[in-house]
Amino acid sequence: MSTQPKRFGILVLPEHVEGDDPVTAADSAIRSAVVDATGEMGSSGYPRYVGDGVEADIDPETRTVEALLVDGAELAYGLTVRVVDAADT
Repeated sequence: MSTQPKRFGILVLPEHVEGDDPVTAADSAIRSAVVDATGEMGSSGYPRYVGDGVEADIDPETRTVEALLVDGAELAYGLTVRVVDAADT
């Protein structure tokens, strides 16, 4: 049985940022946050993570963001989000 991570880093990026290098992504981020597991499941059915004004339901196995609010609002068009290790934010 796998355990879910206790925290992740969230990077909000312009859509045009490509690649998987977390350092490059962090340098291009317009917003970053470290989110901690709340122990609750979000409305999407995935674990809820909260911190630094960000609420996210994240699939911990694939690091896919299933739901996201930044300062209580959805992302604007042209922005994307990436999940990284908390130390990479």
